Amino acid sequence: MTDSTNPSAGNKAQPVPAKRRGRSRWRLTLVAIVILAAGAGAMGYMRAASETEARAEPVTAVATRGDIEDAVSALGNIQPRDYVDVGAQVSGQLKQIHVVVGDEVPNNFLLAEIDPVVLVARVEGGRAQLASLKAQLVDRQAQATLARQVFERQGRLRRDKATSEEAYESADAAARSAEAQIDMLKAQISQVESTIRGDEATLGYTKIFAPMAGTVVSLTARKGQTLNTNQQAPIILRIADLSTMTIWTQVSEADVSRLKLGMKAYFNTLGMPQRRWTGTLRQIMPTPEIVNNVVLYTALFDVANPKQELMTQMTAQVYFVVAEASDVVTVPFSAVKRGGRERKATVDVVRDDGSIETRPVDVGVTNRVLAEIRSGIEPGERVVIGNRTGDARTAQGNRPGGPPGLPRMRF
Repeated sequence: MTDSTNPSAGNKAQPVPAKRRGRSRWRLTLVAIVILAAGAGAMGYMRAASETEARAEPVTAVATRGDIEDAVSALGNIQPRDYVDVGAQVSGQLKQIHVVVGDEVPNNFLLAEIDPVVLVARVEGGRAQLASLKAQLVDRQAQATLARQVFERQGRLRRDKATSEEAYESADAAARSAEAQIDMLKAQISQVESTIRGDEATLGYTKIFAPMAGTVVSLTARKGQTLNTNQQAPIILRIADLSTMTIWTQVSEADVSRLKLGMKAYFNTLGMPQRRWTGTLRQIMPTPEIVNNVVLYTALFDVANPKQELMTQMTAQVYFVVAEASDVVTVPFSAVKRGGRERKATVDVVRDDGSIETRPVDVGVTNRVLAEIRSGIEPGERVVIGNRTGDARTAQGNRPGGPPGLPRMRF
């Protein structure tokens, strides 16, 4: 029998319970299963990816011959190139208007009349004053003639010592005074004549004539309206020459650097999208307009409008041609590698046996859809523009969490 009080008995190893040994074996077994499952899943994923890549088919397009254009697009507004706002230069009531909107008028056509009663009275008063001054001039000239005769008579008497020195000097002063009165009246007559000419010109302004030939496009005044020119010149109507129109186009600051004076431009209208009008860029306004924090520069070009199909305030979809080429080999822009806007690039070409060849090409004009190939590809050849995969799991494999099929274990 073992003595429980023996101290050496406590140094012996205690046996591990069977329950704890079974739990450890189960955990090791579970870890081994997880590792084997992960390896199998990884191998399956790699096998599926390789099979997907093998099944990936290139998307191709045929190189064709045609036209290509690189253009800057913008919205524009159509306005007459030459127009004039016709206003009134005198105050008064608008008595007559001889035109309506839409009338075509020649140069110097009578457009409207302002009541001339006050100005006519002013001119007539000036003419009456002029007549009075001229009558006074005749009287003064007669008095001056008499004064000269008296002075000459006093001179003869003075030589004969038949008159006094005082009488001689008085006759001299009277003759000089008469001449001065004549000069003063002549100056007054000149002043009144000048005033009359001004009043007659003002009276002529009561009849408003067309300063240019064109079409009446707006009428802002009405018959019977009182016009006041003391503060500002009131506008009565606008005349415009609709044979030549100007397109006012707003170009963003990102594209304005691509515009050059003299470059080709064309546009379509909303009402006639199939019709194209062409012109040449003639001006870029240096000061921009800022709309909702967007910087827009105004570019102008003119187009002929002989049939007046283009009307004021029409909206235009404008294209400024930066570069263009006709009857050239073109491919989709996505087929060009290493930068489509660089001259030297490469394109993947599908051979007759289905293999893919990478060729260096010389790229010309490009836009967002097509690219011009100056050398390296012939019309009719197929080029690769992308890949088409038939296994949806290829996209899923890029999701976070690893390839599909692997369990997410929690310890």
